Amino acid sequence: MRRYLLDTTKLPAYLMGRPAAVTQFDPWLAQSEVATSVLVYAEVVEGLRSRATFPALHHALRDLLDSVYPYTLTYPILDRYGIIRRQLRPPHGPGLIGDIDTLIAATALERNLTIVTCDADFQRVPGLHAIVIPRDSLKDRT
Repeated sequence: MRRYLLDTTKLPAYLMGRPAAVTQFDPWLAQSEVATSVLVYAEVVEGLRSRATFPALHHALRDLLDSVYPYTLTYPILDRYGIIRRQLRPPHGPGLIGDIDTLIAATALERNLTIVTCDADFQRVPGLHAIVIPRDSLKDRT
């Protein structure tokens, strides 16, 4: 049963073999508890394109998606997006977060998943369960 939705910083950290990400995600992967969004996939591909090893990394990412289910956008997710935007928009809420992040949050809410991220903005989304991991914990320690 899927329980966690990986955000954009988390998926490439695992892909690159960062020890903190591998240690955290391997047990989740073994239990088929990890998912992501097609929007995260798009953001990760954009970031990987700057690397000389892009073809190999892109292939590895596609292979990883055999174990990390990529949710697509649906009408219920898009409806939830509108609800979240209204909740965050002043004077009702603390202010908007990015559209892509709002769609990722809507996916997690609609699928009853906890988002795993480095972005504390997700904590502002009402009802969203988030595990926020410090970005520097994903860096190589070599």
